[in-house]
Amino acid sequence: MKLNKYQIIYADPCWDYKGQTQHGGKKTSNTGGAITHYPTLKLKELKKINVSLVTDDDCLLFMWSSSPHLDQAIELLKAWGFAYSTIAFVWDKQRVNPSFYTMSQCEICIVGKKGKIPQPRGLRNVQQFVSEMRGKHSKKPDEVRKRIELMFPEQKKLELFAREKADGWDSLGNEIDGYDLRTILPISQQQKEIVFFQ
Repeated sequence: MKLNKYQIIYADPCWDYKGQTQHGGKKTSNTGGAITHYPTLKLKELKKINVSLVTDDDCLLFMWSSSPHLDQAIELLKAWGFAYSTIAFVWDKQRVNPSFYTMSQCEICIVGKKGKIPQPRGLRNVQQFVSEMRGKHSKKPDEVRKRIELMFPEQKKLELFAREKADGWDSLGNEIDGYDLRTILPISQQQKEIVFFQ
């Protein structure tokens, strides 16, 4: 069997904040930073994940980015073989975080395209704005996944950096299976007959 190919990829990369907790510096007792919850990866390491092994010729990548990582997110999206399209979702967390400029309250999910938009399409009137109270650190609203399903109900879907399994999606993430995506999808790996999901 050949490696599964997907038309929809959903990713929440474990962005590196240079060892900082929540805007508190490297050695503060604040536990708000990503590094206190899970291993993070620098951009050059994220680029080592060979997403092309699991993308169809026509594929969309929905990728979460914090505001400080937006330029890196677009760079990573391109490194993975996608052209930046737009901001797909804006999540209002209903709580503010301290920031170096304005108080941070929203997180964005960008979308990139490889080839053409996968067909057939589902709903065309899905809203961009999602307002939902922030919960467990880094957990994204299930509503966003549901809206993607409404937009593309028939396509094969894969979630990368997943923290939980979702019906109708294949999921890869070290919090689910313990595997590092750089090992599962190595940049040196060419397309060959491997299967992850039966």
